[in-house]
Amino acid sequence: MPDNEASAIARLRDRIGQRASRTLGQWGVFFRGFLEHPRMVGSIIPSSRYTIDKMLAPVDWDRCDLFVEYGPGVGTFCLPVLERMKGTGRLVAIDTNPLFVDFLNRTIKDSRFTAVLGSAEDVEEIVRFAGHEQADYVLSGLPFSTLPGGVGEKIVAATERVLRPGGAFMAYQFTAAVRDLMRTDFRRIDSGFEFWNFLPVKLFWAWKD
Repeated sequence: MPDNEASAIARLRDRIGQRASRTLGQWGVFFRGFLEHPRMVGSIIPSSRYTIDKMLAPVDWDRCDLFVEYGPGVGTFCLPVLERMKGTGRLVAIDTNPLFVDFLNRTIKDSRFTAVLGSAEDVEEIVRFAGHEQADYVLSGLPFSTLPGGVGEKIVAATERVLRPGGAFMAYQFTAAVRDLMRTDFRRIDSGFEFWNFLPVKLFWAWKD
């Protein structure tokens, strides 16, 4: 594709995304993020409440001082996590898309919450910068099946290192790619499935010994 044609398509996609974000609010921001970075957004539709409830069910909230989320998008999981979290807990959301990070920091008015522009590969540094040594739970909606080669392995390894013993790396996916990556660093992996989601989604909980 010629450079001028690719540039024109990119400008058109950006205009559509900006118009959607202005017109549709949260959904528009999510759609714009998908248009701009389709390989880094797991779905064009946010997760259902059934998926959220089932994904978060195993969390021991009394023992959760730091909850980390990769790829929070427009915060579909952020508010449910904050609703369940104790008053002294902390939620750090990490995203590579400045559009999502800006939206979350502007709209979630909770002192326990911070959205950080960065990569999940750097979770150890981000957790230390937040004033913690380890995380209790890490949740990911990143599309591991479409990440560049080697990135998924690095994310899973860094996640295992940053988790406290007894903590869990939790992921919701349309494929089982993340489970295969988890097996290298985690011995116990529980799995589930939620039909009432667009599309039906696989759920995984990898526990650190």
